[in-house]
Parts: sequence; structure tokens; C-alpha cells
Amino acid sequence: MNRRPDPERTPANADFQTTHWSVVLAAGGSSSPGAASALERLCRGYWYPLYAYVRRRGHPEQDAQDLTQGFFARLLEGRAFRRVAPGRAKFRSYLLVSLKNFLADQHDREQAQKRGGGQSTISFDGQEAEQRYQLEPAHGETPEKLFERRWAMTVLDGALARLEQEFVAAGKEALFGQLRDFMIEDAGGRTYADAATQLGMTEEAVKKAAQRLRRRYQQLIREQIGETLATAGEIEEELRYLWSVLGT
Repeated sequence: MNRRPDPERTPANADFQTTHWSVVLAAGGSSSPGAASALERLCRGYWYPLYAYVRRRGHPEQDAQDLTQGFFARLLEGRAFRRVAPGRAKFRSYLLVSLKNFLADQHDREQAQKRGGGQSTISFDGQEAEQRYQLEPAHGETPEKLFERRWAMTVLDGALARLEQEFVAAGKEALFGQLRDFMIEDAGGRTYADAATQLGMTEEAVKKAAQRLRRRYQQLIREQIGETLATAGEIEEELRYLWSVLGT
């Protein structure tokens, strides 16, 4: 009988396996279906940092949507990939360099190519994108700094979403709902005793469950970052960079 995976019992030292980015790099810019699928999956997860970068460069809302869509179309066609030749570059670096090159070329392109000109691209909710952008700090943060910060937050949000999915799949949605406040030191005034009362558990059991939750979250952050790297040896360096971007 198949058992549902338990996020509280997942080993913390899972092996580093082939990643989406390593598949793309191995294809060397060819039209490999596997590489195209891996690149598309990566792009779907990281579209907002790109949109925020384009907006911070001064492009109006509609133009930013068109440019972001056009960039994805060009990226998935493989033209940008062949031009940049990332080698062992990190995915975030490849994305930003590719986008800068794409924007630099736009003055030579016809407006008829907006939104990818009918080519395969990544769909995203333009209204949601703009609503999120309007919440960005209105200070003079550079487009590059905004991209990096939003990339880092996308990594954390992706790991959190995967963690919640695991708890739901294991039938522990209520436990996750009570424990997620304890993933950071400041739990908003809630105590382990409060959660224990809600869950019908002892306070000590809740503390241990919260510790396991935090360990699993850290592991998923590593896995989320790992998907954008070519080798396992880069994970620690990229993690340090992520926390430095977030100022922690």
C-alpha cells in the first residue's frame, strides 16, 4: 500500500539530483524538448522579478507586460539562450543578462511582436503583477536590486508553498496552519501553548513539531535554490547570497 509522504519525517540530507537548470545547460541551446520544458518551468516560477525590473526601468504598466511576455517568447524560442551562452552561470544571472539584452534590442523591433507575436510564451496575470508592483517601496532602489530582492522572495515563497502542499498531502493541513507562525522568531504574540490548545497536543509536542517544520522549510529552500544551479557545490554560496540580499 502506498503511503503519503510525511513532511515531518523527510530526511534532511536528500541527495542533490539533476535540476531544471542543469538540464537546460546540458542541452547547450539546442531545441531539446526536455530542456525547453525545464526552462519553461523555471520561467513560470520567476516571472515577477522580471516584471518588477522592467517597471523599475521606467516602462509603463502595459509596456512592461508586453516586454515581459515578449522576453519569455524569445527566451523559449532559444534565441536569447544561444546569444548569452551562460556556461555554468546561475539561472538568476542568466535571466537578468538576457533581459537586459532583450530590452536593449527593442528599439529595433516592431510593435507587432508584442506579447510574443503568437509564439509560445509564459502567461501571467498582468493585473496581479501591477498590484504587486504598486506595493514595492517607492524609494530609489535600482532595478537590479529590486530584481534580486524579488528573486530571493520568490525562492522563499516557492519553498513555503511546497511545504504547505506536503502537509496537505499528508493530511496535516490543520497542523501546518497552526505552526506556520512559528517559522520565524516573532510569532505575532502567539505561544506554543496557544497552538497546543488549538491542536489538542502538549506544548512540548508542538515545540518539537515546529522544530521539524523549520528544518523541513530550510531543506526546501535549499532544494528550491538548487533547481536554479548547475551543481550541488554552488548551493551554500547561493544561500549566503540570498540571505545577504534579504539583509539577514
